[in-house]
Amino acid sequence: MKVSIVIEKDAHGYYAYCPELKGCHSQGDTLDEALENIKEAIALYLETLTPEELRACLSEEIVTATLEVEVA
Repeated sequence: MKVSIVIEKDAHGYYAYCPELKGCHSQGDTLDEALENIKEAIALYLETLTPEELRACLSEEIVTATLEVEVA
């Protein structure tokens, strides 16, 4: 199963979340730690879902894009 994840760097380390799985997020001091932690969080989150809930979560379309904007 493949899901989308987003990892953002902030002043305290890295914050990771899965847009398809609302409320599924984690963090880490390093990028690698955040990646491992979100994998674990996703696995635990999926254990709590019924098959119907899982289908509903994974049926959402996630679109990512890179935009170029002008800065004044």
